[in-house]
Amino acid sequence: MESDSNTRRLGSSNTLISPLGLGVWQFANKGGGLAGGYWPEIPFESMVRIVNISLEGGTNWFDTAQVYGNGNSERNLVRSLRENGREPGDVVIATKWWPLLKTAANIRKTIGDRIRFLEGFPIDLYQVHQPYSISSIKAQMDAMTDLVDKGKIKGVGVSNFSNSQMIRAHEALESRGLKLLSNQVHYNLIRRKIENNGVMESAKELGITIIAYSPLEQGILTGKFHRNPALLNRVGFIRKRMFSFGKGKMEKSRPIIDAIQEIAEVHEATSSQVALSWLINYHGDTVVAIPGASKPTHAHENVGTLKLALSRNEMDQLEEMTRDYL
Repeated sequence: MESDSNTRRLGSSNTLISPLGLGVWQFANKGGGLAGGYWPEIPFESMVRIVNISLEGGTNWFDTAQVYGNGNSERNLVRSLRENGREPGDVVIATKWWPLLKTAANIRKTIGDRIRFLEGFPIDLYQVHQPYSISSIKAQMDAMTDLVDKGKIKGVGVSNFSNSQMIRAHEALESRGLKLLSNQVHYNLIRRKIENNGVMESAKELGITIIAYSPLEQGILTGKFHRNPALLNRVGFIRKRMFSFGKGKMEKSRPIIDAIQEIAEVHEATSSQVALSWLINYHGDTVVAIPGASKPTHAHENVGTLKLALSRNEMDQLEEMTRDYL
């Protein structure tokens, strides 16, 4: 299966994905679990519309997780897909196992829940959500390989793994005849740590796809918080601590936001689209991104990115400006 300008390979697999997927953490709708209540509730009708706009705009894959509402996000995703006339096999689904204080045996134990919540939609990519398991990386990858061998999942990825952890996962899978397909990490124009800690370099060398989450730094790269600082009062404590909302960081990023806006005006695009376009194009086919969408307008803006072509000079300008931000 050959890729084209609208798709790229997921790692070394034959699975083709659009450069932008849709992250659906927000579909958890306060469903419980560690991360289930992070986002405000979204009406189901809005979820259906968000998925529709994403599909019509060229997105063919969706990223969810066990910890997003204890299966609520997974369930709402597949029901939204069915409302849009999609059936198993029509799209690519990525989900994740939550490893905190669990052994690798839990991967096998809980896969039935993932399959049940996804209601027949196959798991194209199953990821270890964090490097927090009690078991070794090799034990985790052995458990994942067993699931592939039994036909319960199609491919294996990791998330938030360091360079050394990613390489160990890759080697463990390779010893069983598989390849590590992806590492999902926090990466965007002002979060470029993976370019300096070996993750990006190794991913390119080993053919591992980088899946960038929080590609707009929780909205900072849209410019809305710089244009209207009062919006910062609505940002929750945890979100402020995890992302670049501090006063000093906001001021430091202001010239970057201005430059993004200037480029956006040239292309009659939005700041979000410029930031996303840089992310999925600067490193060739290595990086894909999973922006979320809590409103249909967000989904419209996301997929509009796929029609935007930044010049090499514009991408290099943004690279130089943001290289030493964090």
